[in-house]
Amino acid sequence: MSQLLDVSGFTVLYRTSRGDVRALDSVSLRVKEEEFLALVGESGCGKTTLGLATMGLLPQRSARVEGSVTYKGVDLTKLDSDEIRKYRGSEIGMIFQEPLTSLNPLRRVGEQIAEAIVLRNTKRSPDKPKEGPPRIPGRKWKLPPDLKGEVEQMLNLVRIPDPKHIVERYPFEHSGGMRQRVMIAMALSQQPALLIADEPTTALDVTTQAQVLKLMKEIKDKLGTAVMLVTHDLAVASQVADRVVVMYAGQVVEDAEVHDMFSKPYHPYTKGLLSCIPSGRKDGRNLTPIAGTIPDLTAKVTACQFNPRCPHAMDICKKQVPQLLEVEKDHRVACFLYGQ
Repeated sequence: MSQLLDVSGFTVLYRTSRGDVRALDSVSLRVKEEEFLALVGESGCGKTTLGLATMGLLPQRSARVEGSVTYKGVDLTKLDSDEIRKYRGSEIGMIFQEPLTSLNPLRRVGEQIAEAIVLRNTKRSPDKPKEGPPRIPGRKWKLPPDLKGEVEQMLNLVRIPDPKHIVERYPFEHSGGMRQRVMIAMALSQQPALLIADEPTTALDVTTQAQVLKLMKEIKDKLGTAVMLVTHDLAVASQVADRVVVMYAGQVVEDAEVHDMFSKPYHPYTKGLLSCIPSGRKDGRNLTPIAGTIPDLTAKVTACQFNPRCPHAMDICKKQVPQLLEVEKDHRVACFLYGQ
């Protein structure tokens, strides 16, 4: 598989009254074509920021970026607002965390999916006007025959029953799982090469969560779409991912194939996350939480960010920042325990 996305030395600073918050700090990772990559870590470690930055959706007034995000040889950070818009949806799609706030409550499901299809066709047709797709009318709008079949096909793809009636309903008339499937259908309707899923199963019950994860895996295999899944749950990542990237305080601390990550983790933070996962057996073993809290992201980084919470911290951990180095084939770790 060839390389699709290359994030290199990427840093994001948010300007606040307390100073600059370093949401991402020299992050480097790669996503290959048709790969299922999972970004995991505690809340606030920068996973969502990375996804939004890839889409060019960071607030321009308060966010400052350094480094590069290269997609198919093009550095997305160098593009202006009009140029980056050409990549949103048709090249890089995104499933947001809460579909109820992402879908328009005043427009029918079919109308919203159809608009994404119209936008895709406009972007890819040189005969269309440069000002963008025609605006689709509001409440009284009905699916034209040339779009209705494609909309229903997308709903069938995400296994929504009775799509002919679903297209006429509003988002609030559906359950959380159904709304999430509609969001996936909208994202896939533009046929992106990379799909970013920002914790798409957080608000769902366990049964629906499993169904959505299985669906995403099947769609990835069927359509050949690369997926970057943002999640705080390593158990979720283990079910669907080909490779896992562990983030902590805006940095990548470990990057490995999913089987290597779970069978032989290296970084103490990764081991701590794994120790928090219930075994599912009555073996009398207590869960071992990670002591302490995440560091202040406004402070200057001069040492290992995890050292105040690490049971194996050494003197060097308090004086230098470890680099992300390969300890085994396709397994990278940022930790002084394994040499630097």
